[in-house]
Amino acid sequence: MRIAYAGTPEFAVPALIALLGSPHSVVGVLTQPDRPKGRGRQLASSPVKQAAVEHGIPVSQPQSLRDATARADLTAWRPDALVVVAYGLILPQAVLDLPRLGCFNIHASLLPRWRGAAPIQRAVLAGDPQTGITIMRMSAGLDTGPILLQQAVPITQADTAGSLHDSLSQLGARALLRALEGVEEGSLASRPQPAEGVTYAAKIDKSEAIIDWARSAAEIARQVRAFDPWPIAETQFAGEQLRIHKVLTVPATELPAGVAAAPGTITVSRDGNVLVACGAGALTLLEVQRPGRRPISARDWANTSDLAGRRLGQAS
Repeated sequence: MRIAYAGTPEFAVPALIALLGSPHSVVGVLTQPDRPKGRGRQLASSPVKQAAVEHGIPVSQPQSLRDATARADLTAWRPDALVVVAYGLILPQAVLDLPRLGCFNIHASLLPRWRGAAPIQRAVLAGDPQTGITIMRMSAGLDTGPILLQQAVPITQADTAGSLHDSLSQLGARALLRALEGVEEGSLASRPQPAEGVTYAAKIDKSEAIIDWARSAAEIARQVRAFDPWPIAETQFAGEQLRIHKVLTVPATELPAGVAAAPGTITVSRDGNVLVACGAGALTLLEVQRPGRRPISARDWANTSDLAGRRLGQAS
């Protein structure tokens, strides 16, 4: 099968590599134009472009696909199928109609739950017990196409958005190959998405990373996990930003005296644990980061300052 590939970030690289190692022929790659990156704001290629160039695959980087000139490379590749993974551009109907077998997408959720831009983070924030991968035929709507294949994975208390991102990208690559084989053989039929259970995963805004200590310990713990590795949950301490990288919820039966105080109040236990009262329950801080410094253990942070009785979330 002649396959054109459209993708941009790191999440889309494993599926491209899987296709390159399969019997299919990757005839070309669409990816976003190079963007300024880093402190020097130098133009940088996307991870997908880097992988394509490394393997000698033709690359096209149109700003849009809305006119025939912008679609010229894709048309010239004459793909049987177009695989789209986190590409970042809306595909007009002319593109959806171009491949003989259609356009296929890897989406990092169990559709119709969490259509949209940030399905992994939203699943963790919501406390979903599971997430997964959906391979679907693309349609004109936002992640509304019929489902070819789904595979679920549990979300554990140890999972972060980063760890799920990595595992789902690999899972999606394997599932894609199975789906394409089924499509090519005619053994895999698509089914419409259910009308019930539709939710939308809005793009993450940095303001969502600010911790409200009046919320429950469980909610804040999910916030910390959902925003790792970006934008990282944060709070205020002594007039400066304090990033919270890792926490652990504390069972009510294990709370020492004094923790049931105003939300954000710090208690340092006899064994050196840094506990913070929440609107319901408490958290043990495990790893924190002050501005301009590397992340350190909360115990090391406690050794640098008298924390007991002070409050997080206040400007001063």
